[in-house]
Amino acid sequence: MFPDKKSLKIALRAEAERLGFVAFGVAKADADYSAALSQWLESGAAGEMDWMAARADQRASPRALWPGARSIIALGMSYAPATDPLALASSRARGRISVYAQGKDYHDIVKKALKALARWLVAETGAEVKVFVDTAPVMEKPLASAAGLGWQGKHSNMVSSDHGSWLFLGSIFTTLELEPDAPHGDQCGSCTACQTACPTNAFPKPYTLDARRCISYLTIEHKGPIPNEFRRAIGNRIYGCDDCLAACPWNKFAQSAAANLAFAPRAELVAPALADLLALDDRTFREVFSGSPIKRIGRDRMVRNAAIAAGNSEDKALTKQLQALLKDASPIVAEAAQWALEALLKGDHQPNTAASVPIASPS
Repeated sequence: MFPDKKSLKIALRAEAERLGFVAFGVAKADADYSAALSQWLESGAAGEMDWMAARADQRASPRALWPGARSIIALGMSYAPATDPLALASSRARGRISVYAQGKDYHDIVKKALKALARWLVAETGAEVKVFVDTAPVMEKPLASAAGLGWQGKHSNMVSSDHGSWLFLGSIFTTLELEPDAPHGDQCGSCTACQTACPTNAFPKPYTLDARRCISYLTIEHKGPIPNEFRRAIGNRIYGCDDCLAACPWNKFAQSAAANLAFAPRAELVAPALADLLALDDRTFREVFSGSPIKRIGRDRMVRNAAIAAGNSEDKALTKQLQALLKDASPIVAEAAQWALEALLKGDHQPNTAASVPIASPS
């Protein structure tokens, strides 16, 4: 049907756009990221994310994961927010949920579109394909950079000159030999806005993240008590952190109109009351966060996070609920409640100024 690879790629891009992808590119499947990955893992910066090391051999190279792969189709779906992600930074009674988790679970939305695009490609060419989004051992950000979607910024996340830092990534591995796109050059310049914005100094150097200090890691991946040294800096963040992403000056080009409507924030997840979160039991937690990526952390971690936020709130009206949690069946909840009560009584709160960090311009 297609006379050459160029016409196939044009049609493939058009179908990807029809399915909701705003970024498209192709990279060769012969990349090898083993050296950088090994160095990062050996430094201990992955924290408790043992799954990063468990399949490191496959993660390091697309062909190690699937020897038949010849091309990687890298795709991005926008979730650019319509409002300032840092607007709730000073809200004492409300919790902050990362923008990406305020709508429907991106795993489901992106994978559905990837599968539809993969079916189209198989029908048109007969090629073999495999689709991946986030949960597989795939180095999605370096592959997206190699495919020209953008570049990995100093916060280690993807940055797009068109969509800023607000892209969900997915990929299709295929046996087809597609024409690769040129890699996107780094355009961070001398800007350090994302580094400066980080409340916990999670970047030991530009382009390198120490997950053990990252609020997203601490509130989502970390299963035990959150280390005391980070609790004040967490402020009212109860799931993830957008500070380094929101600080990126390239976001001025991102258009919320380009965002997939499935990622529109649910009203109850935009600014949840800490009082409501502290009262969650397992059943209510599952009901409230059904269809959300938040559901995977479970009730205990969410209430632990809410208790930390309550301790930072200066709102003594939360004391009664925190006292009730002192006897919670979950040790991490009970411990966080104890800390929060002591924090409220001491009243020695330090202001969290991360949201007021000036935004630099790309240079």
